[in-house]
Amino acid sequence: MILSCQNVSKEFVENKVLQNVSFHIEDYEKAAIVGINGAGKTTLLRIIVGEYAPDEGLVTLSKGKTLGYLAQNHAVNTENTIYEELLSVKKHLLLLEEEMRQCEKDMKGLSGDALDALMKRYADLTHAYEMGGGYSCQSEIIGVLKGLGFSEEEFSKSVSTLSGGQKTRVALGKLLLQKPDLIILDEPTNHLDLNSIAWLETYLLNYKGAVLIVSHDRFFLDRIATKIIEIDQTKVTTFLGNYTAYAEKKKMLRIAAMNAYLNQQREIQHQEAVIEKLRSFNREKSIKRAESREKMLDKIERIEKPTEANTDMKLTLTPHRESGKDVLKVEGLSKSFDGKELFRDVSFEIKRGEHVAIIGDNGTGKTTLLKILNEVLPADEGSFTLGTNVEIGYYDQEHHVLHPEKTLFEEISDEYPWLTNTEIRNILAAFLFTGEDVFKLIRDLSGGERGRMSLAKLMLGNANFLILDEPTNHLDVASKEILEDALNNYEGTVLYVSHDRYFINRTAHRILELTQNHFVNYIGNYDYYLEKHEDHMKALQDQLLREQGSLSGANAASSKKPSEGTLNPSDSKPLSSGAQDYKAKKEEEARIRKKENDLRKCETRIAELEDRIAKIDEEMSDPEVATKSLKLQELTKEQEALREELEKKYEEWETLAE
Repeated sequence: MILSCQNVSKEFVENKVLQNVSFHIEDYEKAAIVGINGAGKTTLLRIIVGEYAPDEGLVTLSKGKTLGYLAQNHAVNTENTIYEELLSVKKHLLLLEEEMRQCEKDMKGLSGDALDALMKRYADLTHAYEMGGGYSCQSEIIGVLKGLGFSEEEFSKSVSTLSGGQKTRVALGKLLLQKPDLIILDEPTNHLDLNSIAWLETYLLNYKGAVLIVSHDRFFLDRIATKIIEIDQTKVTTFLGNYTAYAEKKKMLRIAAMNAYLNQQREIQHQEAVIEKLRSFNREKSIKRAESREKMLDKIERIEKPTEANTDMKLTLTPHRESGKDVLKVEGLSKSFDGKELFRDVSFEIKRGEHVAIIGDNGTGKTTLLKILNEVLPADEGSFTLGTNVEIGYYDQEHHVLHPEKTLFEEISDEYPWLTNTEIRNILAAFLFTGEDVFKLIRDLSGGERGRMSLAKLMLGNANFLILDEPTNHLDVASKEILEDALNNYEGTVLYVSHDRYFINRTAHRILELTQNHFVNYIGNYDYYLEKHEDHMKALQDQLLREQGSLSGANAASSKKPSEGTLNPSDSKPLSSGAQDYKAKKEEEARIRKKENDLRKCETRIAELEDRIAKIDEEMSDPEVATKSLKLQELTKEQEALREELEKKYEEWETLAE
């Protein structure tokens, strides 16, 4: 075991964030912390690395083990070049090499014992240098930099001139090169493109140490994690397996917890009804029984209502009219910036109902293409045509549809004046803006809040062609799932840019990869793209080799696409127990019906007995009857028999009522 958290608790201004959190990380284990935004994931990481002190509990890192931490948006500030900054991690190797070179110079002027001593020192230095990876140091640094998306031309750039995201990548590179026993990463994929994320996945999978990750990238967690640590309502639960396995188990647990809650609620309501009925009998024994049941009911440990999945934000996207079959036609589109060509002679079509995802490396022009289609930017060459009755709804990363000086309420009411105050509040509440939140200024919102606000306006627009630029950025997992479900049920057409592979897998019918200035079309989701992308790249490579005349006829024949196999139906079927289940179900239904009939009959008889006893009381109080002793004896005898039967019926009712 490399890390242990025992009963860790943390509170901020009477707001409990973590309560009795306990879990451990084994050597070489790859674990992930998940939870909704604000659940306390980053707080927990900061407690682990010592930035925060826990109010209670203990965090223990095994003796002699090292820890490395990359916070969200961690920036490196230095005048070093990118390469120099990563090389600084290997300073101890540089010092060793410097001393080795000095030894080599000094050897020339020595002999005898002095030379022998220096030779021994040189051998020790060489061994330490070799064991520390000195000979592979340069290639390792270059591999990490290229893996994180830096080109060789960028290696000499000063870190101080980089963007925030690039500085975070430099910090990540330095951490990976330090090779601590435990790497802790907070949202490491935020500033990486798809190729860099895939590289990081491979790096971490092969990493000879433990990894603890906080991430909203579910595809990334599926590839990396073997343990999921969930924070939910200040408590922690540990699940073995990757994210998909966790999600399935969590769903089952949520259903079981809800069933347990509903069953207890039904039992409580039933007991309250029995107590009320016993009190209505107005007898000493019945009242005592009612009091006894009340005491038992008070001792029950009440189950809190579980949080239901995806109930906070309900997103419905409904176009108010249907577009023509041809939604978008792009012909010969080209765009360059500052002499750098982003894409050239791009042509494609989108039909009604298609969900098309655009993917590609950072800086290839994906967002630029969307801006051209929304007439935010002009194209250098080419044109595009929208089909009949096409109405665009545009969601951009900068949220230009929002007005910084307006409140959330004004943002909706000014654009949709026919909505009532209640309707506006309900719409904002659906996107987690409640109470006084509706009077916040747009400029004061966080990135995630602005994203939710833009989605709220998009929902109200009733467009039939949605163009979305990174719609899942800053959304937590629950909100992403809601958006996925909304898009999957959307009857219009969708074109979006995203690096969220899980999101693409769930929502895309077709993928356009922007690579080497043009589009490659894949008709399927992200899994299909991964499968066919390798074939496509191999075909391109084979074609290049053929053109160079280095591919034999046999190899050329083997590069042809193999025919697809067919699935054979199974020859045997497992025996069904349906008949037995049906019989048991019918028997149980019959038993319940009999008990319900018995209960109704018992209640009817109790009412009859109570009525007759009351009438006997009336008769016995009649002056004419009171003078007839024989009649009084008969009535008294009958009443006693009725009361005896009534007592038994009360007991029978109590039993049947269970």
